[in-house]
Amino acid sequence: MFQNPSDQERARLLKDAKNIAVVGMSDNPERTSYMIAEALQRAGYRIFPVNPNLKEPVLGEKPYASLTEITEPIDIVNVFRRSEFVMPVAEEAVKAGAKAIWMQEGVINEEAARLAEENGLIVVMDRCIKVDHAILLGAGR
Repeated sequence: MFQNPSDQERARLLKDAKNIAVVGMSDNPERTSYMIAEALQRAGYRIFPVNPNLKEPVLGEKPYASLTEITEPIDIVNVFRRSEFVMPVAEEAVKAGAKAIWMQEGVINEEAARLAEENGLIVVMDRCIKVDHAILLGAGR
């Protein structure tokens, strides 16, 4: 059975991360993915919007159709996709050389978590990255 990393491990992951790819990001400011990406950006992270439907920059960042198009290192892949669509994201995260995959609250896919872990990624599942950031790191990083 899957178990999330400890508070200390998640805090270290968030503290060390610089680049966060947001898979399933929307360009609609009313959507949760947009609001969380904006909060992460304000906290000092570089955001990479990943959504094949986005054609214009979002939050000042060029959008990507897939993780493998991103040429810079990816520290965390933050997933805003329904649970049944996470496996291809996990496979791409492995191919892209990401360090971690973070499935947002309500997103649960044990098979994808196992694949990512077997390929050396840190896996966080069913937790909100913004909430964890606020609780574990407070205002600073």
